[in-house]
Amino acid sequence: MPKRKVGALEKVDADLANLQSKIRRDPRSYRDEFNGQYSQYATQRDIYMQAPGSVNSSGIVSLRDLIDFISHVADCYKDVTTSFPEDLMQLLRLHHAELEPELREKIVGSLVLLKRKDIVDSSTLLHTLFPILITTPSKSLRALLFQKILSDLRTSNSKTTNHKLNRTIQTVLYNLLTADRTSSKGLWAVKITRELWKRQIWTDSKAVEIMKEASLADNEKVIMGGVRFFLGGDKEREELDDESSDEEDVDIGKIKHQVGINKKSKKKVKQLDKAVATIKKKERKKKQPHPLNFSALHLLHDPQGFAETLFSKHLQNPKSKLNLEQKLLTLQLVSRLVGLHKLTIISLYSYFIKYLTPRQPSVTSFLASLAQATHTLVPPDVLEPLVQKIANEFVSEAAASEVASAGLNAIREICVRQPLAMNDTLLQDLVLYRKSKDKGVMMAAKGLLGLYREVGAELLRKRDRGKVAAMGVQSGERKERRFGEEEVGRIEGLELLDAWKKEERRKKRVEEGLPAEGGTDDEAAQAAEGDEDENWNAWDVEEDKSDDSGGWINVDSSDELDIDIASDSDADGPVIKKAKLSTTEAPPSTLAQTRILTPADLSKLQELRLAASLSSTLPKSHPPPRALHHPETPLLPTDLTALSTLHARPTKLSKLALAAAGKSENRLTHQSIQARRQLKKQEQGKSSTNQEKARKKNFLMTLGKARGKKRRSLTEQRRVLRGHVERKRRGGRRGNVGM
Repeated sequence: MPKRKVGALEKVDADLANLQSKIRRDPRSYRDEFNGQYSQYATQRDIYMQAPGSVNSSGIVSLRDLIDFISHVADCYKDVTTSFPEDLMQLLRLHHAELEPELREKIVGSLVLLKRKDIVDSSTLLHTLFPILITTPSKSLRALLFQKILSDLRTSNSKTTNHKLNRTIQTVLYNLLTADRTSSKGLWAVKITRELWKRQIWTDSKAVEIMKEASLADNEKVIMGGVRFFLGGDKEREELDDESSDEEDVDIGKIKHQVGINKKSKKKVKQLDKAVATIKKKERKKKQPHPLNFSALHLLHDPQGFAETLFSKHLQNPKSKLNLEQKLLTLQLVSRLVGLHKLTIISLYSYFIKYLTPRQPSVTSFLASLAQATHTLVPPDVLEPLVQKIANEFVSEAAASEVASAGLNAIREICVRQPLAMNDTLLQDLVLYRKSKDKGVMMAAKGLLGLYREVGAELLRKRDRGKVAAMGVQSGERKERRFGEEEVGRIEGLELLDAWKKEERRKKRVEEGLPAEGGTDDEAAQAAEGDEDENWNAWDVEEDKSDDSGGWINVDSSDELDIDIASDSDADGPVIKKAKLSTTEAPPSTLAQTRILTPADLSKLQELRLAASLSSTLPKSHPPPRALHHPETPLLPTDLTALSTLHARPTKLSKLALAAAGKSENRLTHQSIQARRQLKKQEQGKSSTNQEKARKKNFLMTLGKARGKKRRSLTEQRRVLRGHVERKRRGGRRGNVGM
């Protein structure tokens, strides 16, 4: 075979690669060779700088290969390559439009490599690449620079947060948005900030301020980028966390089983090592403290001013260039700000009136936005005309069932957040739709009825209140909440923990042989611990008995009132009834005020909450009303129209689509039950049984065994049968009898 001829260019490439490896091993011995290559690079660079339009392809060593070579060994000769990074930056800054794509990509990659070698700092690199990103017309160069900027910021914040670099870049992006609000260059600031927010690299208020300025810009694309960030940026971050956790799920038992059963190879061992490393990494993540990931809407400095400016500039302004879809997104952001922070923008509610008609496109989005913008501090006089308009336009006998269902659901969502927006005449009229033949309308009306049985039973007729609500109104337990009245803050489920502790103490006393109800000695001992309110009362009594000072005893005014009523009355019936009703009212738990909750208490509290939530899902005679949406959870238009599809009879196409959706990808074709079981075993990494393997064997492989059975003598056959009987009596080969 003749020897292959090697071209000159291949020899030079080989020589550069060989020289690079030799310089890595011994930089001092190859200093002269490097100086020669560096002088050649300087000559090629000067020629290119003089005539940037001409492509130098006649030289043996191209400028691209020399740049790649010098950037890899620049850290070995820092005294010679002091001006090398600046030359590359100048070449890229001045002639990025004329450079050939491969040379341009090599220069950018070399600058990133020099940054990894700590020859160029991150701030200098980003200040070089970012101006080119927002000015270059090349789409490929923009994609490359965007990727390099993001990767550099991620690398700089991988070990610890680089606050200095983050502040510098955030200031650059902020100034880019505020300098020219009509320019589309601010879109790059939106893209960079949103990507870093999604990857939890930037989680501070400075990043939120950048997106706030983007939402207040004059360019439509920049505005929508900022608005979509506030509406869906946190959801993207959660989805990215879920995807990363799903990718790391490794079945280490399956891999160990495969390594132990199958033929051992380096590939299987590497897979096992990689799985073990992944498991250890997940365990380290579990031990790390959970980061405080605040929502972007919570990190706004001035939500009231931001919501007012956003509403007046993009919605109320007649010169706004936003279309209907863009205005809807902006309206959703304003309504979420108002509902979450309980802001007051009175002109917002009058803005909704002209859109509350069934003929309006995307009317369910307007209804959902109106419900989101409602909270307990909105004046009822402002909401009453809106509720009346929805009832008149949507809820009537002539309206379609979908329209009536959406209107009733919208009214209910508004009244959940502000029950005072409803008057008794309109409520009693709407409640009558619970007798509608349409299932969606009937369920929507029942939902409104169930809501006001809880929050405003006085507005209902007596026959519509129900047993529990009527008893609550009669006893005074259920009262209509006044405007601006807020519930007292408390720890959810604390009364469950208090009851559980009391039950545990009672069981402990029974085990020790003491009475279930504590005596005086036990009360004194428990009063020292300060566990229960009764123990505090017992301690006060003992203190009063031992007190010889003869001082004044403070008596509560409510106790004094009870004593006077009891002494003046002759035990009349109504008084006794009132006393019974007052004693049934359970006092709030004071456990958090009398003791510090330990981590064990908090874990038990979480367990009791879970048990209570599970028990609440069981069917009851009086189920509680549907829970209110969390302020951070957006109210979607589909939530208002979900019930309207219940009455629709499914068609054949919808049934087929539903059946196809329930099948997995492997079941698109017909398979037997045995085949599906076998496939499931293979996916789990399990092997088949010996019987299954024997059925799949070639006939010629089993022919010898069949012939051997025919050639057995009577003595051999007797020995085999006796062995079979003996094994059966013994319980198999392993003797499993009695196990």
